[in-house]
Amino acid sequence: MVSFTALITALTAVSGALAAPSLEKRQVTPNQEGTHDGYFFSWWSDGASPVTYTNLAGGSYSVQWQRGGNLVGGKGWNPGSRRSITYQADFNPVNNGNSYLTVYGWTRNPLVEYYIIERHGEYNPGSQAQARGQVTHAGSTYRLYESTRHQQPSIDGTQTFQQYWAIRDQQRTSGTVDTGVFFDAWAAAGMPLGNHYYMVMATEAYNSAGNSRVTIGGSGGSPPPTNPPPSNPPPSSGCSAIWGQCGGMGWNGPQCCSQGTCQQQNPWYSQCL
Repeated sequence: MVSFTALITALTAVSGALAAPSLEKRQVTPNQEGTHDGYFFSWWSDGASPVTYTNLAGGSYSVQWQRGGNLVGGKGWNPGSRRSITYQADFNPVNNGNSYLTVYGWTRNPLVEYYIIERHGEYNPGSQAQARGQVTHAGSTYRLYESTRHQQPSIDGTQTFQQYWAIRDQQRTSGTVDTGVFFDAWAAAGMPLGNHYYMVMATEAYNSAGNSRVTIGGSGGSPPPTNPPPSNPPPSSGCSAIWGQCGGMGWNGPQCCSQGTCQQQNPWYSQCL
């Protein structure tokens, strides 16, 4: 799935200049790319069914989709790079439909669309691709695949390009993905990447229904904790008081507690309890 610019290019070539406005009238959320609250975001759908993408605070976004068409969107960085991405997701495809929770990006020279799939629905895209080996990361095997898209919409209009896949065996909806592990594994398998365009933690779906809410972390900003209790100023001992914050991604304050123990609530917030 591709960018808004590429989609308009492809539709114009097929249906003429009026195709793009017609598509936009069918969409709840228009196709777009940009920045929001410190992160890059990309959103695209083919307009075949009502779907809503919403940028939330920090590295968070939500998607609600109905059965019928293609969609892909999320928050991340532009350009993409070797990066450690921490994420949490509430990912709910209805009846385990065709959908992915995935690190998703593009490169140029060569033109490549790539996926690091953390969870997928009933359809495994590796079933229609060529196996290229495997790599172990974060406690699971990821299966590597390659496929070719012939004269399909891309970030540079209608092109023939490669798709690279890394599909996790033990599926999950939270954790940390080191993208450099997969860039190196693809390169070792004869699958080179080019100059990076964007890279997002995406929700993608085809002819399915569901909803998701995703929060990412990593350089470029840290997502806020989910409804954290207010932090108390650290006492004279230098440690946080009871109920105070004592750790988490991006936290530069005390790492100890004057009362209670420091307990992790999520990757971005630990609290004295």
